[in-house]
Amino acid sequence: MELHVLINWIVMAISLIGSAVIIWGILLVIKDFLFNLLSDDPQSKRLMRQKLGSYLILGLEFFIAADIIRTIIRPDWNDIGMLAAIIAIRTVLSYFLGMELREKA
Repeated sequence: MELHVLINWIVMAISLIGSAVIIWGILLVIKDFLFNLLSDDPQSKRLMRQKLGSYLILGLEFFIAADIIRTIIRPDWNDIGMLAAIIAIRTVLSYFLGMELREKA
């Protein structure tokens, strides 16, 4: 098997794992939301936000890892620049999500 094909499969698998993590977190929070629909408890809403935020951060980390691995097969400057921009955006999102989770804890 050619190295490029193998790396593409690995990148796709890691991206799917990241997507699955985010989707799983969304489903768990929807379940919690539906169970607490009639509740007016701010604590439960805070916990739901924290839970969703933690799953979003974890999923973003998987996406960053997949992007880094992808550059192995396309190391030209244009793709490296796009990777840097994507990583910067995702890192900023992860940072602010993490900061919000720490503030609410």
